[in-house]
Amino acid sequence: MVEFADAPLAEAGERRIDWALRSMPVLRAIGERFARTLPLDGLKIAACLHITAETAVLVGALRAGGARVALAASNPLSTQNDVAAALAAYDVAVHARAGVDRDTYYRHIHQALDIGPDIVLDDGCDLVNILHTERVELLDGVSGGCEETTTGIIRLRQMAAEQALRFPMVAVNDTRTKRMFDNRYGTGQSTLDGILRATNMLLAGRTVVVAGFGYCGRGVAERARGQGARVIVTEIDPVKALDASLQGYDVRPMAEAARQGDLFITVTGNRDVIRGEHLAEMKDGAILANAGHFDVEIDVRALESMADTVYLGVRPHTDEYVLADGRRLLLLAEGRLVNLTAAEGHPAAVMDMSFSAQALAVAWLAEERSRLTPGVYDVPAEIDVEVARLKLAAADIEIDALTPVQADYLRSWRLGS
Repeated sequence: MVEFADAPLAEAGERRIDWALRSMPVLRAIGERFARTLPLDGLKIAACLHITAETAVLVGALRAGGARVALAASNPLSTQNDVAAALAAYDVAVHARAGVDRDTYYRHIHQALDIGPDIVLDDGCDLVNILHTERVELLDGVSGGCEETTTGIIRLRQMAAEQALRFPMVAVNDTRTKRMFDNRYGTGQSTLDGILRATNMLLAGRTVVVAGFGYCGRGVAERARGQGARVIVTEIDPVKALDASLQGYDVRPMAEAARQGDLFITVTGNRDVIRGEHLAEMKDGAILANAGHFDVEIDVRALESMADTVYLGVRPHTDEYVLADGRRLLLLAEGRLVNLTAAEGHPAAVMDMSFSAQALAVAWLAEERSRLTPGVYDVPAEIDVEVARLKLAAADIEIDALTPVQADYLRSWRLGS
């Protein structure tokens, strides 16, 4: 059964998709190219992605290329029901509804897989995991896929290391355009957007603790500092910690930062980053938000066990936990992705690059899949460069080109100073 929310919402969803499309000229151009060349003709694609207007533009490009698409949500709180309805009205098999429980979330992924995919698109590796554990009968038909997130790629690389991965997966997240723009600028802006919508707090003068200083954490830290916050960074990686320190951030262990922070933002891709011993040290009114992929970075179970009283929805997407000593801790978006739950996720102009790389990677995979063995593959560098070139052209920005003499100089090892 195809499941989506409220078909009458389709008209509103179409308007939302059209608004996103205006800021996605690169993906629009790729969709037009796909319509002419049909690189995905006859292929069935099962996707587990955030159901947003920007995702709808990606799905439109894939369908223009000749693919059939079945779509499930990669986060039950990020689904935009009007977008789901609009996609379903255009004959996309959508299995998603905002706010479903965990069992329904996984049922939707199974329903998307019922298409019998040739190619899969994943956002966090849940779909690929289910294929390898519960839907193994479909594995022989899958010739490859793409993964969009850092969390998902960590899981895929571990599967590959254990020789458990049965087909090639392309690490779309690891392109330069994705990491630099989506992870840094997109996550930085959209995370603070979600926090401010949920709390209406003033960041200036507050102490913000950012757990993790990868590209996403760096973007969050930069934008928090730009709004006048004092930023503390926590890290486990010595190189990243040194980078944060040299950029002027206060670097401390979470055990120390817990006593100082007004707002905590986890951006690590790992679990139990904020644990019970940290919650026990936090000041009254501390706010907890997660911008990592899954709802495991903040130990919500520990928070629940420590609370005498819980007030759900004191503000939209804000729950208040009153501890035995009277301190109040505020959890945003149930510990899930705050930027896609309390806000709308990355701006369309950012997703234009990420999803363009995704679309071109799918077309490359469709052409090369017979020559690839199971494993995790980088996106070809020429795809990354093409996305950047198209984005510059859409913004009417020109850059220099190497002269023949410069090109010869870079190719030669014989020329000295």
